[in-house]
Parts: sequence; C-alpha cells; structure tokens
Amino acid sequence: MTAPLSPSLAADCARLAAGTHHDPHQILGPHPTGGRVVVRFFHPDVVEASVAHAGGVVPMRRVDERGLFETVVPVKELAGYRLRCRTAHAGWEMDDPYRFWPSLGELDLHLIGEGTHRELWRRLGARVMDHQGVSGVAFAVWAPNARGVSLVSDANGWDTRVQPMRSLESSGVWELFVPGIAAGTKYKFRVIRSDGRRILKADPLARAAEAPPKTASIVERSTHEWGDEAWLAQRAAQPLLNRPISIYEVHLGSWRRNSDGHVLGYRQLAEELADYCVQSGFTHVELLPVAEHPFDGSWGYQVSSYYAPTARFGNPDDFRYFVDHLHQHGVGVILDWVPGHFPKDEWALARFDGTALYEHADPRRGEQPDWGTLIFNFGRVEVRNFLIANARFWIEEFHVDGLRVDAVASMLYLDYSRKPGEWLANQYGGNENLDAIAFLREVNEAVHGDYPGVVSIAEESTAWPGVSRPTSGGGLGFTFKWNMGWMHDTLEYMGKDPIYRRYHHNQMTFGFLYAWSENFVLPLSHDEVVHGKGSLLSRMSGDRWQQFANLRALFGWMWAYPGKKLLFMGGEFGQDAEWAHDRSIDWHLVEFAEHRGLQRLVQDLGAHYREIPALWERDHDPDGFHWIDAGNVDQNVFIFLRRDAEGRAGLVCLANFSPATRQGFRVGVPFPGRWREVVNTDSEVYGGSNQGNRESVTAERIGWHGLPYSALVTVPPLGVVWLAPEGQPG
Repeated sequence: MTAPLSPSLAADCARLAAGTHHDPHQILGPHPTGGRVVVRFFHPDVVEASVAHAGGVVPMRRVDERGLFETVVPVKELAGYRLRCRTAHAGWEMDDPYRFWPSLGELDLHLIGEGTHRELWRRLGARVMDHQGVSGVAFAVWAPNARGVSLVSDANGWDTRVQPMRSLESSGVWELFVPGIAAGTKYKFRVIRSDGRRILKADPLARAAEAPPKTASIVERSTHEWGDEAWLAQRAAQPLLNRPISIYEVHLGSWRRNSDGHVLGYRQLAEELADYCVQSGFTHVELLPVAEHPFDGSWGYQVSSYYAPTARFGNPDDFRYFVDHLHQHGVGVILDWVPGHFPKDEWALARFDGTALYEHADPRRGEQPDWGTLIFNFGRVEVRNFLIANARFWIEEFHVDGLRVDAVASMLYLDYSRKPGEWLANQYGGNENLDAIAFLREVNEAVHGDYPGVVSIAEESTAWPGVSRPTSGGGLGFTFKWNMGWMHDTLEYMGKDPIYRRYHHNQMTFGFLYAWSENFVLPLSHDEVVHGKGSLLSRMSGDRWQQFANLRALFGWMWAYPGKKLLFMGGEFGQDAEWAHDRSIDWHLVEFAEHRGLQRLVQDLGAHYREIPALWERDHDPDGFHWIDAGNVDQNVFIFLRRDAEGRAGLVCLANFSPATRQGFRVGVPFPGRWREVVNTDSEVYGGSNQGNRESVTAERIGWHGLPYSALVTVPPLGVVWLAPEGQPG
C-alpha cells in the first residue's frame, strides 16, 4: 500500500490525471528540499521506475494509483538524470522533460502577449534546439482559454496522458521542452477545451505537416544551403514597380504530371519550371497557395497550416530548393496568400481552445457564406500577429519575392456577399471592415519595410480607392492591384462576334480612364478558366481559326497595354479544355501547329517585352501612354503609343479586332524614318495568314492622327502589330 498523499499533492495528482494541470513542472521533475532532491514522475501504465544519476540508481515508489511516482535522491543538486521505466509490456530510459526551465523568455512572452512578435515562428510551434546543454525540441502553442494542453507524438506513443504542458503566465502560451527527440517527429496537441471537450489539434505554427489526408504536424529543421545571394541583392536594389514583370500563374499539382498521372515533386518541378519560364520569357511564377490544405479541390485556398508548405510535393527543404533554383535561373517566385478566411476542420484552427480564438464569435462577422469558411478576427492583436508573422515567414524562410493576397474585397467589406440583416455595421454604421483595413496596412508596412524589393499584390475586385497607394497617404500599401475590370471587359469583348464589336468599342477603351489610378497587374488568371467558363481559347469568338487569331491578338494587345502581365498556365499554348486541378494541363496539344504557334508567340512577346523599356518603364505614369486612334469604331481598330522613361517613343501598337485585312492603312507616328515590325500576331510562324509589312514601314512627312508623320501599314485580320522606331531595342 502507498502512504496517503497530502491533500494538495492529491489534488495536483488528480489534475495531472485529468490533463488539466496548468503547471505540471510544479509537481513533476526535481524539487530540492532540505539538502535533498525529491523527484516525481507521472505515467499511468508504468509499474516500475527509477532515477539514474551520477551517484547511482535510486528506485521510485508509486505514491498514487493514478500513476504518480516519487523518490528522494540524497544530493543537494541534481543537475542531470534519466528515468528508467517499465510497463507490463516494455521498458525504456529517457531524460526527464520536467527538469527543464521554460524555453521562452520574459521578453518573448511579453511580445507574444501584446501581439507584436514579428518572428513568431521562431518561438511558437516546434523548435529543434539545445536547452540547458541538452538537444531536443521545444513545443509551444497559444491556447489561452484551454483547461489543459498535452503533447502527443511519435516519441510518447501518442499517449495523451503523459506529457502535459505548462501555461506560461498570462501570455496564453503552453510550453514543454522534450529532450532527445529530433526533426521528423510527428505530433499534435491534445487540447482540453473551455467546454471540457478533449480534441487533438494540429500545431497552428507547424513548419511541416503530413500529406493529406493525414493531419499530424511534423518537427522541421532546415539544412538547405541557399545559393541565391545575387538574386536577393538585385531584388533589393531594383524594386519591381518600373521593371518588366510577366507572371506565369501555376497550380503545382496540375502543371505537369508523370506519365502515370502522379504529381511531380518540388525538385523536379523546379528544374522543369525554371527552364520553361526562361524559354517562355516569364519573369516570375505565381503559385496557387502552397501552404498545407486538406482538400485538393480547394486549390489551396482553404489553408489549415499557414506555416507549412504542402507535403504533396515534398518537404520544406524541397520547397526551399524550388525557390532557390528558380532564383538562380533568373525567375522570381510569388505566392498566393490567403489571410482572409480558413476552413472549419475540427483538427485545425477552428475554435482552437474551445472559443472563437482565431475567428469572430459572431457568424455575421466570423463566417464566409460563399466558401463555408471562417473569417479571421482582425481586431485581435494575437491574430494579426499570427498573420503578419506568417507573411514575414514565407519571405524570411523561403526567400519568396512577393505575396498575392487573395480575396481582398471579402476582407474590406463587412457586407461582402451578405444580404441585409446578415452582417454587422462598424462603429460608425458603415460597411467597411476597419480592423481588416488596419491589418492590411500593417502587413504591407511590415513586408515593404523589412524586405526591400518584395511585392504585395491585391486581388481586389471593387473600386476601393488607393489599394496600391502608400499607407502614409491613406492607401492600403500594396505594390500592385489586379485589374479585374480590364480582365472582364476585355474577355467579354473578345467573346463577341466581330460584327457586333463596334457597339462595344468602349469596353477596350474604358480601362484607360482609370489605368493609372492604381499600379495594375493585368490578370488572365485561373478564375477565368473554371466553373463552366471554358478555356481562354474557347472563350474567343468565331470558328477554330478565328479563335486562335483572336487569342493571339488578345496576347499582343495585353503585352503592349500598360500594366504588368499575368497568364495562367495552359493559356500560353491554347489549352482546349477548362482547367481541372486533378490532372495535368494538355501538353500534348503543343504537337499541333496551331497550338505550337501560339506558344511561340507568347515566347516572342516575352522576349520583346523585356527588350523594349517603353513597355514597362512608365506602366504607372499616364505620360508613358498616348492614344493615336481610340475612336475607329467602324473598323474595330485601336492604335496607341508607349514612351520610355526618357519620354522617347518606343512602340506603336495597332490592333485590328475585325476579320478584314486593312491594307494601305495610314497611321500617325511622332517622327520619320523606318519603323520595324517587331510583332505581328498574324505571322505564319504563329499560325496566322501572314498579312503584314515585310519587316518594316517608312514614315513620311504627312500629318495624320494629330502627329506630324505617318506611314502606310498593313494591319492583319484579327491581328496586332507592334512597330518600333529603327535603332530602338526589340
């Protein structure tokens, strides 16, 4: 029989057994007293235990039937020891986790508590480290309303009872250092929620996770050695606002697959994608979300592990290799980032400690009806800290060059996609989400202030003012904004039969009324080739030949139009079918001349675009653009001029969106001489009818279109021609 415990120790033991002790270190581990050290250990299944130290082995006795063991070691200090344990079926020896001080200092806890710790991932989650001279892993998780938190892992047999964590002061953080374990260990937290319910939760700051459908977090430690120093130095020295940017938007799981239909890994994708982008003239790739997500069909937009690259394609160092390799080949990497909402999966962020911790409690602010997801509580400092640190994490740990922020409009408006009575107004009675506005400004200030040259891009579909204007002037602080109006107007126009286009001429000119109100990216994105919309090719009007001609003309128009470029994968070679996330895009189509010609056009556009400064130096300056003819409604013709940073005329773009060839068409230009035909989308090498200008035209002193000189030009059917003055690049 065991001697009865003191009432206080009995109460502590009961709380240990229930998993609700807020400070198990107060009872377990070594406790010096009266020149001796009392050591306690808890494990319900152990039948025999002892303490092995420098002076010998001291047996422990079971002092409570629930699993509490105790012994007295006759030394003044017990700097290090190991526990020897045996159950009815196995035995083991281990260092005692409860002999270690907290791995977090007072300053860290203070910053976490006030929501200003900008390197949160270096303090919360799982950190491989040496602590008090011993190698192990420090675990820490924010769960301020939990009644108890325990670590469960490979290392303890996924036993929820044996490694309770301690709560650190008023920070809401629970912590435990476990010696002797290493990277690769799978783990979760068993949280006893405020309502008493017990549930296993993945780590919100896990830096690696199991591949779905499994959901455990994984201890991660990088061994990658970066080789992109030159790229990072150039990035900081040459901000992207006035540089050429053509972005290839990619969903990694369906860009290219093996012959057996399996996805490629990060490393193989890096090799193939870098080569393809260089060949195609793209300056950057933009990846649909790569943070871990449970459901393939969400395309990554329902994130469950914000700090873990998805394991579908490899481990975090594999993803580091991916970014590093692209950088070393001159290709930037932009990530789709989703801070607006998260899924309701019970094992992830939702009601993490039994309360609405990351989300709003009121569903009128806390739930997104369109996507069946939860909305972050942007008014809570710890939540803003979680997200701002996450933005910095991807830049710091993975060297990414930018973040494209998804669904910004859903964050800005409290009544987004809601009917009257389904939303709550702000304190002034308006529909603006003031907390989200403050968050977006704060994250942009953090990104741009800490990482010169890194961009932030807003997918924002309304007329919210100043999205890409500095926060100091009342803007949201993004570098760029997607030009959704241009995208919708242009695609709608290109889908109309040319006979009707004269009635919709303004759809192609209207965008110039606001083209310089923001720093725009022109997106032909994944959203335009899903949900029954068809592919870009199928959205063009006309028969098969006309569809290809229209798409070639669209690309020629887009690459000359002011603004940075973005094209979703498959569009560059005329994917026939609508995009599907669960299979590769149709690379076999490039075997056919019409698709191969379109692909070659995109490659040539990319090359010429980079070589002609007028196409990008003044993208965001109205003085870099001049209409030559915006009103030729009857012929469906548009002509404009682009100027470089020195004010020099660098390119004339002529677009003919009718099926009639315009021969002997006079076009005004600013000076005389030879103008080279840099691009003709109707060239036979692209699959066109080869109506063109035999490499050049000559401007003479005949005033036209309000300009002092002009040239006679052949403008091909459903075609775009670029003319550059002799001696200019391109």
